[in-house]
This record gives sequence, C-alpha cells and structure tokens, in this order.
Amino acid sequence: MSVVAEHISEHVHRDDLGSRMGIWLFLFTELVLFGGMFLVYAVYRFTYQQEFHVAAKELNTLIGTLNTLILLTSSLTMVLAIVAIRKDNKFLSIFFQVITIFLAFGFMVNKYFEWMAKIHHGIYPGSETLLAKGNGEILFFGLYYVMTGLHGLHVLIGMVLIGVMTRFTMKGTVNSDKYIHLEAAGLYWHLVDIIWIFLFPLFYLIT
Repeated sequence: MSVVAEHISEHVHRDDLGSRMGIWLFLFTELVLFGGMFLVYAVYRFTYQQEFHVAAKELNTLIGTLNTLILLTSSLTMVLAIVAIRKDNKFLSIFFQVITIFLAFGFMVNKYFEWMAKIHHGIYPGSETLLAKGNGEILFFGLYYVMTGLHGLHVLIGMVLIGVMTRFTMKGTVNSDKYIHLEAAGLYWHLVDIIWIFLFPLFYLIT
C-alpha cells in the first residue's frame, strides 16, 4: 500500500505544465532584455549608417559564420539528446549533451580569439584607437562588445546548465518519465542560438 501511495504522491506533486509555463515566462524576459538592445542598435544604425558600415569591416565574417554553424549544430545535438531520453536511451542522451557542451566551448574559444584580435589592434571601449574614430564607429563597437559579451555570458550559463542536466541524466534524475528539466535547458539553449542568429547579420553582414 505504501508503494502505491508514494507513486500517487509523486504524480500529484509533478506539475509539468507549470514548469513549462515558468520557463517560457523566463525566456520572455530574456527576449525583452535583448529586444531592448536590438531597438537601441536599430536607432543608432539608422543614425550612423555609413559609420556602422565601415566599422563592420573590422569584424571577421569567417569566424562569425563558423560560430553560427557551431551553434546551429549544437541546437540539433540538444534536440537529439531530448529525443534520446524520451526513448529511454540514457547513454545516447548523455553523449549528445556532452557534444552540445563541447560545441558551446568551441564557440567561446572562437569568440575569445576574435575579441583578443580586436583588443590587440587597440579596438576596445575606451582605447585611444577607438576614440580617434567617429561617433558612429565608437557606438558600433560599444554595442558589439556589450551585446556579444552578454550573449557569451548566456552561452556560459547554458554550458553549466546542460552540464548539470548531464549529471542528472547520469544519476537517473532525468529519465524517460521525467525529462521536463532537460526540455527547459533545451529551450534556453535554443534561445541562445536564436539571439546569435540575429546578432550575426547585425554585426557581421551589414558590409
């Protein structure tokens, strides 16, 4: 009788719908945050069209394209991880989660070298080289560092979050019957990817 009672209690206290609503509400606040930044970018882009065009030539489009492919692939591996756990394939789910983390790490490595190249050439907020340029170019790189930096922070948070989910999957806390937390991590990761899909053309392709 006690086993039946515990089983019933487990299902009574699970609120998958509430959990999904919670993550969607959180994602909405993230969209508001980045949406405000996109609006600021749009205003300055309209005001300093030529200066933004010139400043964008300083960015490495190849690295931006590579990072876009990396994040798109990581979205696929995250989906495959969720599909695998739903089919009760624990090992395959863990494998795809680890691959997702490695892809995210690759993105951050590329971003590090890209930033370091700019800093090496004296193009960073407050530098004499940047301050010698026009207002439009200063604003472009200011937005570039703030927006891609904030996105990079979200990538790091996503890596930690997926790492925790991998641990939970290994322990059996995330399984074929209870994978809502992994789904939530997946939704967060997809948001990170979508934000980059907007950042990529705004900074790298306007030339």
